[in-house]
Amino acid sequence: MVDRVEFRVYYFHFASDEKKLPALSHGVPRHRLMDMDTDNSPTAAPTADPTAIFQRLRPRLFGIAYRMLGIRADAEDIVQEAWLRWHHGGSADARTPEAWLVTVVTRLSIDRLRGAIAERERYVGSWLPEPLVEEAAASPESALEAAGDLSTAFLLMLERLAPEERAVFLLHQVFEFDYAEVAAMVGKTEAACRKMLQRARERVRAERPRFAVDREAHLELLGRFVRASRSGDPAQVQALLAPEATFTGDGGGKVTTVVRVVRGADRVARLVAGIQRKWGSQVRYDIVQVNGEPGLLTWRDGVPDMITTFLVEDGRIAALYAVRNPDKLGSLRARAAPG
Repeated sequence: MVDRVEFRVYYFHFASDEKKLPALSHGVPRHRLMDMDTDNSPTAAPTADPTAIFQRLRPRLFGIAYRMLGIRADAEDIVQEAWLRWHHGGSADARTPEAWLVTVVTRLSIDRLRGAIAERERYVGSWLPEPLVEEAAASPESALEAAGDLSTAFLLMLERLAPEERAVFLLHQVFEFDYAEVAAMVGKTEAACRKMLQRARERVRAERPRFAVDREAHLELLGRFVRASRSGDPAQVQALLAPEATFTGDGGGKVTTVVRVVRGADRVARLVAGIQRKWGSQVRYDIVQVNGEPGLLTWRDGVPDMITTFLVEDGRIAALYAVRNPDKLGSLRARAAPG
């Protein structure tokens, strides 16, 4: 008989530093992010302190760059470059600070993504976005709002799009810029942007989640998954999986994980149970908030070893995305280290 396993939802709260970015904007309507100190008009001249303006818009800029690139460090580099351009003359030239900064971040992200596509073709095994573990508890409402456009499943769906299509799709569908604004930001005509958005919608339509998952139900399912995993019994794990469930692992060629996607509930269940039996008492599981949704942080020997996110459909786990690549866990490991 398996011992009862108690679990809590954990949120990391790390000491602040100059490089840390605020929480993401998660597709919040634009008018709620346009609040300037001196004038709330979207076309107001930047009469407020340029540094304050940039810091106010920084969450949105990081949100765009991260959704474009899927890697925290790359997104932070883009935002830093935007800051340098803003600081060295951009703030004086910009009639609309948000439009100016979003344009810079978008175009830099498009260029960086073109290079990243070639790099990912040489990647060892499956490539997954770098997980973002939230540093403070969000309300259930904001967590649900974030889940649809920040989840691993959504970011992988965006991988189907060419860089400019991805930018147009995000700016219009997630960040709610109109066609005229999007066209100016990507340097295309409105007609071209409409065509790109149409193609993007067609490419991703079949991949979008059919409905949002209730957060409490998601948490309860993950709790059952933890207990089933601890049991080491494939049958208990399989009972929680959709028939066509998949398991995708990302080790980056640096640590052991599956190289190809494992398909089918039976094979996924045996894999999960086998990992538990192999790691045994070395393992501890924490349920954490990852990319806007509940996910699983696996510790081995007191060190964060794996972040797993889940796609839940009809009350069952349809996909597991497990990141073990140490490059993508480095920030989490550094902040979780004692002292």
